[in-house]
Amino acid sequence: MDPDDFKLTFAPLDVSEAYQAADTARNGAVVLMSGMVRDRTDGRAVDYLDYQAYDAMALRVFGQISQECRQLCPDLSRVVIHHRLGKLRVGEISVLIAVGSPHRVEAFTACRHAIDSLKQNAPIWKKEYWLDGDSTWVKGMNAQMLCP
Repeated sequence: MDPDDFKLTFAPLDVSEAYQAADTARNGAVVLMSGMVRDRTDGRAVDYLDYQAYDAMALRVFGQISQECRQLCPDLSRVVIHHRLGKLRVGEISVLIAVGSPHRVEAFTACRHAIDSLKQNAPIWKKEYWLDGDSTWVKGMNAQMLCP
């Protein structure tokens, strides 16, 4: 049985479900990252986002990300990656990453690696729709470049 949990869904994401999927009795820490639709990007007011994915490949990439996390931190108990697709309004959760580990440093390290790698490598695209009626496709970027 694979201890990890990967999901792409059009349904709202559930923080409690992701946390529970990452939790085990051997954990000393569960780190959960929740990515949400914000109301402004580069000074422009956001109306909503539309996420699309190449589902089968995205799920394979989630598995690769989990393997990379385990290479960085071999003692992880679970890696959870849930991503929402479709139309999301401001404040809705688009992605949840949860990592369970006996130690907090490893859980934080793996969680950070998972979201950075997902943004860079997963075949998931978003289109931002602005309140002024315009829209823009957004290219993924590595968050490590933004905040060392």
